[in-house]
Amino acid sequence: MKRRVLSEMDIDRIRALLEHEAAMRNRAGELCEAKPDPLHVASRYKNETVALLCALFGYGNAALIVRFLESLDFGLLDAEEAQIRRTLATHYYRFQKTEDVQAIFIALRRLKREASLRSIFLSGYSREANVLHGINALIDAIYDIYPYHSRGYTFLVGTPWKGRNGSPYKRWNMFLRWMVRKDALDMGLWKGISRSDLLIPLDTHTFNVSRTLGLLQRKQYDLRAVFELTAQLRLFDPEDPVRFDFALYRLGQEHLLAAIK
Repeated sequence: MKRRVLSEMDIDRIRALLEHEAAMRNRAGELCEAKPDPLHVASRYKNETVALLCALFGYGNAALIVRFLESLDFGLLDAEEAQIRRTLATHYYRFQKTEDVQAIFIALRRLKREASLRSIFLSGYSREANVLHGINALIDAIYDIYPYHSRGYTFLVGTPWKGRNGSPYKRWNMFLRWMVRKDALDMGLWKGISRSDLLIPLDTHTFNVSRTLGLLQRKQYDLRAVFELTAQLRLFDPEDPVRFDFALYRLGQEHLLAAIK
């Protein structure tokens, strides 16, 4: 794709489009069975640990994500570990085998008995107001509390950010959007984190729409693209750049690109 330089007219048009889409999507009916989304499941529980599970498994086809999440008994987070293993003995999802699904439930069950996810996140985030440091703290805590490793499990949980370019951390940033922002969609369960520090949960839909609109010049789907797009959205709303995430996502998911070119 040829690099596109945005004029002031382009910027005004894009801003108006995103403002319109964000306002139109910001309603309870946007989360429904007809429009499957892992947030639809997480919203029923209003619980940080359930929300993290919904976010971590939030990759792939949206309908299949929701179907898998609906098959889970989140009450297992308060059950004995032997019961977790028995109940989840036939559960698997894409890259995660049964042992991986059992492991994340056991890890989060142990973790919730030690500290809240919010307090762990804040231990990393509060030093420099950097959400990636907070994500690192959570990832490290998950591995430390239950030292289990496999290829599928590492994909599910992720690896800590080392200060270099790499993974977009889409599912983790999506979880933070749910936890920190509060509107008709996002739950706003966490306090003490500034919305202005959040990073865009970049997936293929938001990546492609942002490239088409000219908001994103970077061709690689990576963390640098996250930084670039978030910085551009901060020009539209410095206090809450990620509020445009759901609008961008739906524009791609619903194949509305042709209407905005």
